Parts: sequence; C-alpha cells; structure tokens
Amino acid sequence: MDLEQLKYPIGQFNMPEVFDDRQTKIWIAEIEALPEKIKNATENLSKKQLNQAYRPEGWTLRQVVHHLPDSHMNAYIRFKQTITEDMPIIRPYYEERWAECEEAKNGDIEMSIILLEGLHQRWVAFLKTLKLEDYQRKYIHPEHGKEFTLANMLGNYAWHGKHHLAHITNTISQT
Repeated sequence: MDLEQLKYPIGQFNMPEVFDDRQTKIWIAEIEALPEKIKNATENLSKKQLNQAYRPEGWTLRQVVHHLPDSHMNAYIRFKQTITEDMPIIRPYYEERWAECEEAKNGDIEMSIILLEGLHQRWVAFLKTLKLEDYQRKYIHPEHGKEFTLANMLGNYAWHGKHHLAHITNTISQT
C-alpha cells in the first residue's frame, strides 16, 4: 500500500454538490454511530497493536483513538459558536502536539472512548435541532484564511470519523 493510501484509506473529503435533509441525516447518523464502531474495533487490541503506527511516521492506534474526542470536541464547540455568533473566527489547535501529550501517547483508550460516547450523544442531540438553513451559517478558519459552512463541517467530521476508523481497522487487518 502506498503512503497516500495509508494516509487516506477512504480518500479525502469532498463536499457533494447537493446538500439536503437526506444528506444531513446520513452524516448525523454516521457521527452518532462512530463511538460504538471505535469501541468495537478496539475492544480486543493488545498493547502492542495499540502502539503500532497506522503508517510510517504516523500516529499509533492509541493516539488515533485519543485524537478523535480531542478533534470532535473542537468541532462541537465550533458548531455551537457558529450557531450562536455571527461568522465567528474559530480557534485552531495543534492536533499533532495534542497527540504527543503523555496521556495521548500512553493513556488507556477507554477514557477517550467514554468521552467520545458522551460527546457524540450531546453533539448529535444538538445537530438534530438544527434546520437545513442553519447549515449555511459560516465561520472563518484563520489557518486556511477562508469561510466554511456548517454543512461542510458536518460532512467533514462524518468523514473524519470514518477516516480514522479505517486507520484502525486497516492496521489491525494487516497484523
């Protein structure tokens, strides 16, 4: 497998041309299902497997699991800011530095799975209250220097969960 395939096992996210209620429901369902899928994919992993990188010079599976609630907490906050503020400038964070923190490198993944479960329950409850037009609200991402819609963020985070789940399942299947 080439490096690009290891980095992006399901491909990169592309926003579809049509964003409607059907697409919203699909993406919310994918976000809702992620914690259980991560839990099932990791429940029988050994310490050796958890400490295995999904690609050369990439994160370990343990770091990937810890990264998910870190990233998705930021997404949840960004959603709330965008709904409650006019075109907020979101605050980026250094995900690669967060992944190097001691608890992300060596901590029990159970704490992050529990966090992901609670976070996704709350996030999905919030997402289900939004109207289709709410997803056209925008925020500014200063790292990229451009505006994004909540529709784009919803799709991107549905993709993000599947992306990292594939890192885990593909790595396990190769051991």
